[in-house]
Amino acid sequence: MEKYNFNAGPCVLPRPAVESAIEAIRNFDNTGIGILEISHRTPGWERIMKETADLWKELLNIPDNYHVLFLGGGASTQFFDVPANLLKSKAAYLETGSWAKKAIKEAKFYGEVEVVASSADKNFSYIPKGYSIPEDVDYFHITSNNTIYGTEIHEDIDSPVTLVADMSSDIMSRPVDVSKYGIIYGGAQKNVGPAGVSFVIVREDILGKTGRPIQTMVDYRTHISDSEKNRSMFNTPPVFSIFVMHETLKWLKEQGGVEAIYKLNKEKAGMLYDEIDRNKLFVGTAAKEDRSIMNVCFVMKEEYKDKEAEFLKFATERGMVGIKGHRSVGGFRASIYNACPKEAVEALIKCMQDFEAQN
Repeated sequence: MEKYNFNAGPCVLPRPAVESAIEAIRNFDNTGIGILEISHRTPGWERIMKETADLWKELLNIPDNYHVLFLGGGASTQFFDVPANLLKSKAAYLETGSWAKKAIKEAKFYGEVEVVASSADKNFSYIPKGYSIPEDVDYFHITSNNTIYGTEIHEDIDSPVTLVADMSSDIMSRPVDVSKYGIIYGGAQKNVGPAGVSFVIVREDILGKTGRPIQTMVDYRTHISDSEKNRSMFNTPPVFSIFVMHETLKWLKEQGGVEAIYKLNKEKAGMLYDEIDRNKLFVGTAAKEDRSIMNVCFVMKEEYKDKEAEFLKFATERGMVGIKGHRSVGGFRASIYNACPKEAVEALIKCMQDFEAQN
């Protein structure tokens, strides 16, 4: 039976990237040595590092005054790396879910934090509107997509201060005007690779202005080198995760790049939301105008709540993997990242329709 992977992360990867990774474990770059054993100082690996950064720059049209870094520790480490590098006295945050709350907690170690707006009053089921970004802060932080709650900020915000975004779960899913941001960061394990590496896109001129010393590994400047081949290699980088990222971005470029995948992502999400809205058993949990194209959250309607476990079993038996909703929301969540094929969404829709017919 074919399996359809809707896990929220780690999640589905492009098959060509997986096959390349398997081969690289056996023999990287025709060296006779596997990628898990190769020195990160070999010319072949230095080439991969540069090519990976170049793919980022090409696919997102990243301006020349930005650096692309590949670091360990996941996006959760960036929750304190960002304020360590930018926060002098006060920062502003938009609270749209669990990850935003965690980022706020870490920033408070470095200075005052102003939460400009929050959607906690309705269990983060919408993106706040009509708030003002204060101009007396060092930066404004947003979480662009909320995996747990299925909400997304669909456009690049115009901010009067340095804009910082956690784009862990929607990076490369849609075009982004990088020039509007001071920092974009995230974990790779949604759209751009496996767990084990995080990405940081940072504009160089905003660094080194806090007036205090920063721990070596936390300081972004440590990982920026005058030599491209030494960038992100102050210490041994997460080699295997970066290699899979390299192959994943190659695949994305072959699909036509970010514009093409955005069109497909909107189509997949539209199909699934249309079925949720049509089906007599289900209802979406996120405000319609803020629905994520990456993480589709839905529950049984009140009169059918007792059938949630039954549907989960029904879907699992038909090859649907990872659709159980997060405990904060309940119900179901289908994560339909870039590498999730349209056929998987069609299979889930058919599953929902068949269950409706039986009930």
